[in-house]
Parts: sequence; structure tokens; C-alpha cells
Amino acid sequence: MNKQALVENIKKKKSFLCVGLDTDIKKIPQYLLKDEDPIFAFNKAIIDATAPYCIAYKPNLAFYDSMGVKGLEAFEHTVAYLRENYPDQFIIADAKRGDIGNTSELYARCFFEHTKVDAVTVAPYMGEDSVKPFLNYKEGWVILLALTSNTGSLDFQMFEDKAGTRLFEKVLDTSKKWATDERMMYVVGATQGKMFRDIRKHVPTHFLLVPGVGAQGGSLAEVVKYGMTDECGLIVNSSRGIIYAANDETFADVAAEKAKLVQAKMAQSLSEKGIID
Repeated sequence: MNKQALVENIKKKKSFLCVGLDTDIKKIPQYLLKDEDPIFAFNKAIIDATAPYCIAYKPNLAFYDSMGVKGLEAFEHTVAYLRENYPDQFIIADAKRGDIGNTSELYARCFFEHTKVDAVTVAPYMGEDSVKPFLNYKEGWVILLALTSNTGSLDFQMFEDKAGTRLFEKVLDTSKKWATDERMMYVVGATQGKMFRDIRKHVPTHFLLVPGVGAQGGSLAEVVKYGMTDECGLIVNSSRGIIYAANDETFADVAAEKAKLVQAKMAQSLSEKGIID
């Protein structure tokens, strides 16, 4: 999915919500464990319930890796189900990969040739040659970690050099030379609040993937105020606050209600910005 198609879908659905499929076998409703593929059964129900209110889904690979082969099969089934039934959804593999070039080439092959997602989250620590293999796929997006939502982000990302440039700013300025805003996005945690102003000084037109709204306490209002562009420029993720809002037979219906509430707030923000009528 290219940038223009993503923007048009945001306008059409009046939403920039991404539902995070952080599906933990220990947290899903117990009755689903009787299913042959309980992780996929849970994901399918969540997707069918929330698809009208979101524009993206983000399976976090750690939750699938933890289940071994069955977990990876559930991940692949989930992506295939989205591709077949909801082709307008932007699919993000939250894998946080990043290794020497030949290893990254295989990671890229896995996600863009085999699984066929739209985007992969990538760690920038090893530099350009660890990221470029993902950019060799013309239809694929790299979503580079920039300023994350965890408390440990202060350990390295805010480090300043002698010129006063912080490490996350160096990541932004260097990496935007590797690809345009048609191929590159950045992860910026919702808990960073006003820091979105600083982010936008460096990448004024790039899309930002924003985790941390909901259970992590990030403010959607602040993200919109300081991070939204004339094209929206935001994909805001909510995981636990939606998919685990209930733990019984009503879980999918309750997830839909939660997603609808977020979508309504997003529609208001898009309208106030003049992006939609």
C-alpha cells in the first residue's frame, strides 16, 4: 500500500487507528483454547469486530514467537485472513528487526516475500546497511524506531553530542536520506507528548507509528496537537485497551465498542484539522 492509498483510507474511514494484535495465549478467553488454532480464532474475531473502525493491524511477533511453530502459523493465518477479507487494511509486522546486511536480507524476504505484510518495524542501531535490505522491496515500508514509549528510552535516545543533537534526532536526520516519506515511517511513543514538536522539525511529512495510547497512558490529544500533519501523518496504535477489554464471550463486541470510541475521537480530530469534512 502506497502513501496516497493510506491517506485516502484514513479519510474514507475517518480513522487513523491501528489495532495491535498482541495476542497472548494466557490472556485470551479460556473457551477459545478448545479451538485448533486459538490465537488465530481470537485474532479473527477481533479483526471482524474492529475492522470498520481502524485502518491498520499490527501483530507483535514476540507474542507469536513465544508459541513456537503454532504461533508463527497463527501469525501467517492472520495476515492471510486480512489480505483476503480486508485488503484495505495496512498490515505492520512489529518485529523490530535489524542486523548485518545478509541477515536483514532474509528478514526482509520473510516479511515481504513470504508473509506479504505492508511494513516492518526495524531497529536503527546497526546503521544503513542493516536497514537498506528492507527498502529493496518497492512495495514495502520500513518503520524505524526513533523515540519509543518505554521509560528506558532515556538511557540512549536522549543522549546529546557536543553540538546538542540528541541521538533520536541523529537517527531521523541520517535515515531520512535512505528513503523518502513514501517508504519510511518512524516509531514515536505516545508517552513522549510535546516531544512530537521536535520530531516534526526533522520529519515534517513522514508518517509516525504511535504506540502507547491506552494502557500505557499516552494522550491521543497531545499526539494530535503536536504530531498531526495536513495529511494526518499518524497511525496510532492501541493494543491491550481494545483486544483485552473483556475476557468472556463478549470480548469481540466489547473490543468493537472500544475501537469505535477511539475512532470517533479521531474523526473529530481529522475534521478539526480540515482533513475530512
